Amino acid sequence: MDAVYAMAHALHSMHRHLCFGYPGLCPRMSNISGKELLEYIRKVKFNGSAGTPVSFNQNGDAPGRYDIFQYQISKASVAEYKVIGSWTNKLHLDVNAMRWRTGDHTLTASVCSVPCRTGERKKTVKGVPCCWHCERCEGYHYQASEFSCEMCPYEERPDRNRTGCQPIPIIKLEWYSPWASVPVFISVLGILATSFVVVTFVRHNDTPIVRASGREMSYVLLTGIFLCYAITFLMIATPTVAVCSLRRIFLGLGMCFSHAALLTKTNRIHRIFEQGKKSVAAPRFISPASQLAITFSLISVQLFGVFVWFAVDPPHTVVDYGEQRTSDPDKARGVLKCDISDLSLICSLGYSILLMVTCTVYAIKTRGVPETFNEAKPIGFTMYTTCIIWLAFIPIFFGTAQSAERMYIQTTTLTISLSLSASVSLGMLYMPKVYIIIFHPEQNVPKRKRSFKAIVTAATMSGKLAQKGGDRPNGEVKTELCESMETNTPSTKTTYVSYTNHAI
Repeated sequence: MDAVYAMAHALHSMHRHLCFGYPGLCPRMSNISGKELLEYIRKVKFNGSAGTPVSFNQNGDAPGRYDIFQYQISKASVAEYKVIGSWTNKLHLDVNAMRWRTGDHTLTASVCSVPCRTGERKKTVKGVPCCWHCERCEGYHYQASEFSCEMCPYEERPDRNRTGCQPIPIIKLEWYSPWASVPVFISVLGILATSFVVVTFVRHNDTPIVRASGREMSYVLLTGIFLCYAITFLMIATPTVAVCSLRRIFLGLGMCFSHAALLTKTNRIHRIFEQGKKSVAAPRFISPASQLAITFSLISVQLFGVFVWFAVDPPHTVVDYGEQRTSDPDKARGVLKCDISDLSLICSLGYSILLMVTCTVYAIKTRGVPETFNEAKPIGFTMYTTCIIWLAFIPIFFGTAQSAERMYIQTTTLTISLSLSASVSLGMLYMPKVYIIIFHPEQNVPKRKRSFKAIVTAATMSGKLAQKGGDRPNGEVKTELCESMETNTPSTKTTYVSYTNHAI
């Protein structure tokens, strides 16, 4: 109907325009083309049969008009369609005319896909280009665009909204951490105890007990013990080039000082009693000066290795992002540390451990030497305990290589192992002497000097005791050897090479 009216309105407009009031069909309209009529049709505007405007756009299309119906259940329980709006170039809805199962007039969303939230990308549905699924950017990915997620750089992590990346926080071992406070507490106690022993020895430097322990070697050993305690502070300090350099120097140096001194002592004892079994001539290089020269020669090997390490791989710091790069980016941390690999660490401690093992071997060899003449047994107990400590250290240190707490566990384990080794040496070798010096000064008096021949006799008796022990009861052997010694001891005063107890 509206199409007929559109044609009529177009002809009427053409007649008025071409015939200028001429009644009927004028000659001007007798030969018109369809193209001319189309132009007039596109220009018509009138109200259609439904009372709605009728017009055409530049393409000749009439604007769509649609009534929107909703299927509703009336109060009389009758189902029917009700007009709730219309479409004429834009949507017109009567919200109050709508009815929903919930009983209210709230509009219900009716869309193919909802907008994605921040940090989510759109994944289009195959065959439906206007619809998508929302996928969250997981792990270390961030939302680079509306449709893509990209990986953050290695040293960064996504921000809270996952719209960009931010630097991963850098951490280090803090002084207030329990992983640091326990080793520091042990080290402070050890340094105080070592200082107390040194002060006591210095104040009683010329007393028999201090001299008998070998003053020069004792101070070298106490220096090593002090360094073992002090390295804890370097291991916990904030890594810098200077701190890393000091770590390389002193990490194995404390153990090297201690074990070089103990090795020199046990080697000296072993050589003296081995020489005593062969002749009455004193072995070479047993004087304090010779002992110091041997000790510092052993220490120089450690220092040379450290200098080579400096030349091959200069010390520097590094931020390790892989050690605590967890699956949850919010928990990721970069660890600031010195660039010292586990292999380099073992190489640094390896020489000191070699000295420790060698010293333990000599301690075993000299375990049968009469305790009257030397401190071989305390040294032996010290080395056995130290070996146990380091045997326990190795599996703990390397067994935590994949742990997220690796930095804390390894640093704490290493520092406590060094402190325990120093404590064993300090407690077994020096605390008994300090106890006598302070609480029993009456025992700190010169003892009878023994000649080197007496030492030789003791060494020979020790060998005979071991040889005869399998054939005769222990008491009989001791009685026989003692009687033999009394028989062989001349009653006349004889001059021997004087070799006192404390020298051994």
